Amino acid sequence: MSVAPVSKFLNDKPLAPYAADWRRSRGRLHPEPASPTRGEFQRDRDRLIHSTAFRRLAHKTQVFIPLDGDHFRTRLTHTIEVAQISRALARGLRLDEDLAEATALAHDLGHTCFGHAGEEVLDACMAPYGGFDHNAHALRIVTRLERRYAGWDGLNLCYETLEGLVKHNGPLRGPYARRRGKKEIPFEIIEFDNIFPLDLELFASAEAQCAALADDIAYNAHDIDDGLRAGLFSLDDLRPVGLVGGLLAEIDALYPGLERVRVIHELVRRLITRFVEDALTESARRLEALAPASIEDISRAQAPVVAFSPEMERAQKAIKDFLFTRMYRHAVVLPVWKNAQKIVRGLFEKFFAEPEAMTDEWTQAARPCDDGGRARVVSDYIAGMTDRYALAQAREWLGDGSGFA
Repeated sequence: MSVAPVSKFLNDKPLAPYAADWRRSRGRLHPEPASPTRGEFQRDRDRLIHSTAFRRLAHKTQVFIPLDGDHFRTRLTHTIEVAQISRALARGLRLDEDLAEATALAHDLGHTCFGHAGEEVLDACMAPYGGFDHNAHALRIVTRLERRYAGWDGLNLCYETLEGLVKHNGPLRGPYARRRGKKEIPFEIIEFDNIFPLDLELFASAEAQCAALADDIAYNAHDIDDGLRAGLFSLDDLRPVGLVGGLLAEIDALYPGLERVRVIHELVRRLITRFVEDALTESARRLEALAPASIEDISRAQAPVVAFSPEMERAQKAIKDFLFTRMYRHAVVLPVWKNAQKIVRGLFEKFFAEPEAMTDEWTQAARPCDDGGRARVVSDYIAGMTDRYALAQAREWLGDGSGFA
């Protein structure tokens, strides 16, 4: 059967001149023939969705452990929400939606079990061996740890997707990175950059910047949703929080006496809408001022082109400050955080001392290594665990002492 012409299947809608163009991608580490039915960024998106690491996000904590209820966010639901918002931003700015979505789908792949609690203690365990960084680990997953293809390790993603994963929050070197107090670049990123240069001193594409901003929007809106549903704070507690209080007053005026669950939903949807509308307006202003004629003009800009206005930046900081004290450090959450760290530390110490306690594949990987190499294998093993698998391993190797059992 003959292959249909590419143009029959691929979307050729006109994009902005500064958008990423899959036809002019800077390529893959391992060259591959083009697909007759999908653009290069579509292929990356699909590879991420079908990856093992992506599926594991369903059972990794966002803020709560799954035992707290079925309706709270996991890493997977958060990632899907980020991808949706990222596409909306890309569409509004005439950017490539597939690349924006691919970057969003990849952005949390490197997170450990038990959310930031797990990452914090794994970083401490790995301090003598180069530390642990979830962004660097995500790069490690998509370039090495996923073993699915006959010809290479990893997913063999395009340059543009990889640079978005690594640099969606901005350059890792240069003046902008120094102004933002970027810490030392993780060695995994430097190691890969030596093989496949990612221009660490330059900005990633506008599509990747959409994914970064979408992450902030999703976090702010949906952590408010989860915190309210968990009873960690009330609607009245939120009224002094600038933008949120204004939206609650708007809902009260439009729908007096509305039941609480609907008020929460109305608040979340309005919050996302305001963030997105502000981001589109501010980003359009920045793009007009910069007048980029190519994607290279975006990468060499002095600041992000996709951003909130100063007023909205202040509003979102106020929300983050509220959530930090009233949710992430809540008296109900802190014991969960500490127990999670106890599990991760205990498992690291167990598997480092006895690599044979890991599954066969990982035991074989650890055996020929020196201490640093063995620590990295153990770190990879634990970082890939879902919350429930980590709990099962804790019960098997550490006894009941987790508080989760």
